[in-house]
Amino acid sequence: MDTTHPADALLRHTAALAKAAAGGDPEARVPTCPDWPLRVLVGHVGQAHRWAASTVRGEPSPVPDPLDADPGEPAGWPEWLHAGAAGLISAVSASDSPVWTFFGDGPATFWLRRMLNDTIVHHADAAGDAFEVEPGLAEDVITEWLELLADPVTQTLRPDLAALRGTGQTLQLSPAETEGWHLTRTREGITWSRRTALADATLAGPLRDLLLVVTRRRPAADITTTGDRSLVDHWLAHTRA
Repeated sequence: MDTTHPADALLRHTAALAKAAAGGDPEARVPTCPDWPLRVLVGHVGQAHRWAASTVRGEPSPVPDPLDADPGEPAGWPEWLHAGAAGLISAVSASDSPVWTFFGDGPATFWLRRMLNDTIVHHADAAGDAFEVEPGLAEDVITEWLELLADPVTQTLRPDLAALRGTGQTLQLSPAETEGWHLTRTREGITWSRRTALADATLAGPLRDLLLVVTRRRPAADITTTGDRSLVDHWLAHTRA
């Protein structure tokens, strides 16, 4: 994985999140993360970047609780967020051996990708309707999310995902800009591939909007849905990035 583009994108979306949060009430609830006030959203992002960096450096620790994050005073949020993202990029760039991930040892770039995509979603939380993202980045957010959902290890971390098991029901994600994703609910979990095919239900729209719906930041009514709406509702009820 070339780190130049994702590193630049991480810095860019971290700065955009900071800009979106500027001037906001630190205690105001975030509509798309209603259990979190704005200060927790900001704190979680900076905390996650720092935790991932320490993991890459070979200093693993338990996944931190976002409610324990302390981003400091709002005036310092941009600098604090930037420092966390830059520290992660530095750690990944310096790494030359496999590192711990949720799915076994892997390349340090796993954490750069994971944190970039997490930051993009939380940028959407902070920015609301003003959120913008490059189509290619939105595409990878969706792809990585499906990779995580389909990995058997994820079900051990989130037993609630067992509800996605099925008996062959299919769902198609059809972006306007590129090839889509075809999902199947099996008795073991979900499988998926990059293709366009007939499905029991289809979600179609621009990549940005599909990203927001798939990560449950916007309702399915914001894009075009066809076929079995109960299948769409079930999927969205049991997934959240």
